[in-house]
Amino acid sequence: MTLPNVTRRGMIGVLATGAAAAAVIPPDTLIGQARAQSVRKTFVLVPGAFCGAWYWRRVSDRLEKEGHKVYSLTLTGLADRSHLMSKDVNLDTHIADIANLVEWEDLAGICLVAHSYGGFPASGALERIGNRVSSIVWVDAMKPADGQSFRDQVPFQAEEGAISRPPPKTVPPSAFHDAKDAAWFLSKLTPQPIGTWLQPVKLSGARERVARKTYIRLPQFPSSPLDKAFAECKADASWTTLENTTSGHSVMINEPEWLAGVLLQAV
Repeated sequence: MTLPNVTRRGMIGVLATGAAAAAVIPPDTLIGQARAQSVRKTFVLVPGAFCGAWYWRRVSDRLEKEGHKVYSLTLTGLADRSHLMSKDVNLDTHIADIANLVEWEDLAGICLVAHSYGGFPASGALERIGNRVSSIVWVDAMKPADGQSFRDQVPFQAEEGAISRPPPKTVPPSAFHDAKDAAWFLSKLTPQPIGTWLQPVKLSGARERVARKTYIRLPQFPSSPLDKAFAECKADASWTTLENTTSGHSVMINEPEWLAGVLLQAV
């Protein structure tokens, strides 16, 4: 499977040389190609751990400017919904956040985009809403198997009685292109409900049945689970795989125009 006008072999071959991703796929080119597709697309953007809808804003603004519909989610207990933090928030809660939005808004033919931890609830939500999803894009996102929990992939010690995990207080210097972005990002993080990392996901293969699937790896962010997910997708002809070697994990902040362009090509 290939993105329109971009072959997987050509994309990976050039990016593997270490050339800047934005130079390989100029955002203006991607957006221009997508503009020619007159049908308005609908995107649902799922955040990673400690984050909310706020960090998708630079991408959603660009997509909406092109006339597309965008729903940026904040999952229960986080960011502007941090007042809903409780011991009862678990992975099922976050799965319901995604599925309920899609069902209550009567969305169909959507592109479901997940980042980082968001790959867990997004995978679970597809079990309910797979028939409403025409494409998925996993942006440095977890790709769990049935019965796995986030803690299975990213082990940590759970303190007895704790209902949340604290957000990081620092990020590596290479994580952001701009120090102001790093400070802004850290100022917005909120604790992650611990139940979302402890509960195993229940999957029957709905994710793999989606017709168009894209995985984006950001190798500046070291992660063996993400490396494994990327390798699995590269070995599976039903996935298109891309690497961006110039951005850290939060590409939606570092290079929003590049990511918006890729999303428009992935639908």
